[in-house]
Amino acid sequence: MSKRMSHGCRCLRIFTRNSTPWFRSPGKEGSHFNPYSNLFSPQERKLVMISNACLSPMVIILAYVSFTVGPSHVFKLYGIPYLIFVIWLDLLTYLHHHGHEHKLPWYRGKEWSYLRGGLTTVDLDYGLFNNIHHDIGTHVIHHLFPQIPHYHLVEATKAAKPVIGNFYREPKKSGAVPFNLINNLITSLGQDHYVSNSGDI
Repeated sequence: MSKRMSHGCRCLRIFTRNSTPWFRSPGKEGSHFNPYSNLFSPQERKLVMISNACLSPMVIILAYVSFTVGPSHVFKLYGIPYLIFVIWLDLLTYLHHHGHEHKLPWYRGKEWSYLRGGLTTVDLDYGLFNNIHHDIGTHVIHHLFPQIPHYHLVEATKAAKPVIGNFYREPKKSGAVPFNLINNLITSLGQDHYVSNSGDI
C-alpha cells in the first residue's frame, strides 16, 4: 500500500495521528476523553472525569486569552510550542515501535502475548535528550514492566538485557544531538509498514 504513495505522502503520514486526538484509529472504538469508553474499566471512569475537569479550565483560559489578545498571539505562544511537543512525542513513539534496521513482527490472535508485544519495541539513544526525557529511550523495559519508575529504567534495562538475550536490540549510540534518528525516521517511513489482515504474525 505505502509503495504506491508518493515519497511526500509516506513522510507526512506520521502526522495524521495528530489530526485525530479525540478518536482511535479507524476500525477501533473509544476515546481518551469519554469515561464510558471501552478503553477504561468502571474503576477508572472517575479518573477520566477528573482529567476532563482539569482540562476544561485550560480550554476556558485559552479562549479568554484569544479574545483578549488575539488568537494569533495564542497560536504563536501556545499553539506552536504545543504542536512541536506533540509532533516530537509522536516521532519518539513511532521510532520506538518501528524497526528501521530489523522489521519488527506484528503479532495477533494466538501468537500475541504481553511479553511478545513488549519485545517488539526498540530502545533508542537520544544523546543529551536522554536526561531531559527521563530516559525515554529505555522503551523495551517500559513495555515489559510499566510500573518501574523512570529513574530506575536504565538500571532495569541493564539487568534485563542478559535475560532478554537476542530479543533485545541494542540501540546505536548517538552524538550529543541525535541526528541519527532523522535517518532512522526516513528509513522507517520508506519501508512498507502495511500490516496484512491475514495470519497471526
